[in-house]
Amino acid sequence: MPKYSTRSQQKLLTVQQVLQVIFNQVIKEYDCTIVFGRRTTSEQFLLYQRGRKLVGDAWIIEDKKKVVTYKDGHCKRSKHQPPDGEVLSLAADVIPYHKKYPHIRWKDTKSLYHFSGYVRGVADTLKAYGEIEHDVVWGGDWRDSFALDENSFMDLVHFQLK
Repeated sequence: MPKYSTRSQQKLLTVQQVLQVIFNQVIKEYDCTIVFGRRTTSEQFLLYQRGRKLVGDAWIIEDKKKVVTYKDGHCKRSKHQPPDGEVLSLAADVIPYHKKYPHIRWKDTKSLYHFSGYVRGVADTLKAYGEIEHDVVWGGDWRDSFALDENSFMDLVHFQLK
């Protein structure tokens, strides 16, 4: 049975209890790594800068392929940043951990789609049995419509509470 590394366990403790319940169930059968839970404003802003350059007072997209977020952490807050007065975030970035090297495969979209289906299935089952009350939105289906071609920004490792 897979289990989280100490680092993943620590990151999982920075997200809302609902996400902890979901991903503690997921890890029982599907090996994965918690990439991010809670983010500070400065961590969020550093991620926002990827693929952008500062022109005057504005951050302009220079390389869209390198953009990882449209939330700057200040004016536009990420679900990774806890709501005011709270310490736990509403989002987690989680990726499958493969037995064979390379263990983390950011560009393996088939694996990421498969994993997201598993996570959503676990979340739906937990909700159906009354273990959790929230729905989960995946960063590959922001509208939760299963019309994946409608999404202009794909964040295939991102899961957030609805």
